[in-house]
Amino acid sequence: MEQALADALNAVSDGTDARFSAAVLDTGSAASAVYGGDAYDTASIVKVDILAALLLQAQDAGRRLTAQERSYATVMIQESDNDAATALWPEIGGEEGLDAANQRLGLTETHGGRSGEWGLTQTTAADQLRLLREVFATGAADGRAVLSEPSRAYVQQLMGRIVADQAWGVSAAADGATRTWLKNGWMPRSATGLWVINSIGRVTAGGRTYLVSVLSGGHKDKDSGVALVETAARAAVSAF
Repeated sequence: MEQALADALNAVSDGTDARFSAAVLDTGSAASAVYGGDAYDTASIVKVDILAALLLQAQDAGRRLTAQERSYATVMIQESDNDAATALWPEIGGEEGLDAANQRLGLTETHGGRSGEWGLTQTTAADQLRLLREVFATGAADGRAVLSEPSRAYVQQLMGRIVADQAWGVSAAADGATRTWLKNGWMPRSATGLWVINSIGRVTAGGRTYLVSVLSGGHKDKDSGVALVETAARAAVSAF
């Protein structure tokens, strides 16, 4: 599958000056492949990781999320609310807390943003696929599942209810009427004015279910970045 994915995405790469990476897992066959190994700024896709860390810490403490935490989590994932992420960031212990949670989740290439800059967390497409495997329970078969079933169900619930104007990204690879679960991230870098555009999620295409992550940077604007991520997602899934 690695070569098939490379062939499909090399064709996409030839048409852009931006850079990108992708990872895909067919949940039925467990076949997976990764294209590109560079690290990227997460932008808002880190919000899934922040929620996973919060839930893991709550599990450890034997407690449920508070009403305030659930309120923050809902708007953080469904609406990509930045203030909610900023409120939860110190609650999980900032970058140190995120890194500690990610050690347990198996995200070995993800490093929390420093000085409170959660959107500058660095990650790889392969690590985002590992996070998706945890959220959607596809890691359970190999003994890796860390989040409890209720925790996974909660993250899935929120990722399945993204507001309509943010329903872009890897969802473009899904069959038209099928439900998708996703979280997107986007931001311009102040130093260059170029955009980071990322998307992670679960889609169904051709009767099969896939976990997909596409990370990218160096876009001249948001729209061109979204278009590239969607093209890459469709090409990546088609390779399977």
